[in-house]
Amino acid sequence: MNYRHAFHAGNFADLVKHAALLHLLARLTEGAPLSVIDTHAGRGLYDLEGLEAKKSGEAEAGIGRLMAASDAPAAFAPLTAAVGKLNGGGGVSRYPGSPWLIAEAIRPADSYLACELRPEEHSALGEALKGRRNVRTRCADGYEAAEIAIPQSGKALVLIDPPFERADDYARCVDAAAAILARNPDAVLMIWLPLKDLATFDSFLGDLEDATSAPLLVAETRIRPLTDPMKMNGCALVFVNAPAGLQGPVEDACRWTATALGQGGEARVYQA
Repeated sequence: MNYRHAFHAGNFADLVKHAALLHLLARLTEGAPLSVIDTHAGRGLYDLEGLEAKKSGEAEAGIGRLMAASDAPAAFAPLTAAVGKLNGGGGVSRYPGSPWLIAEAIRPADSYLACELRPEEHSALGEALKGRRNVRTRCADGYEAAEIAIPQSGKALVLIDPPFERADDYARCVDAAAAILARNPDAVLMIWLPLKDLATFDSFLGDLEDATSAPLLVAETRIRPLTDPMKMNGCALVFVNAPAGLQGPVEDACRWTATALGQGGEARVYQA
């Protein structure tokens, strides 16, 4: 696998994903302890001054524009606060991946398992999260680890965010979701996917609906019309067992991203 998120950290898709993740965590870190599992954690922190980020320019067009925007909705406030905290209130030279955001958001009674298959990325992940007593990292296949580690009862959140370099990633997402929900029917899942063409995405949704009877909330952020399946034309989030109150802020984040950062973009948020 050649995917390196350092080229894409802080791009439009990260903005949507991480804004939604923080709102989800805010709702789930109330009351009973929460178990969080991240199947494709990455390295945890990203250097936006590095060669990869500078070469792609995606962070400048994403988090750079968000931090400078005067019209961004309140849905982005938790994310911009987290990015500001990480950077000491100055310019944006570092961007937090999901592991850093999760580790910062959970409580002492909660737990977090971050899985990363690539040894060099896992090493960096361990360094980024070191010293946190309720956090574990594992150099392992995240799909398999989540199916084993998911608690059979209690509150649980599983983030499934593969790079989609492998042809079977769509099928493995569905299989993992079904296995996780078979063990813990009340688990909350957040699945991130690229949007290239509707046929692929609709097929995934159909397979997921066939695999589970749990309610689905779907959020599509299209930064351009879905006319060229060779391009990443947007991204989608699929929530399983989404908590009440999540749809509003997710829709606000998707709509701003699609219109402010896209070209002929649009957003769709709906119950499937």
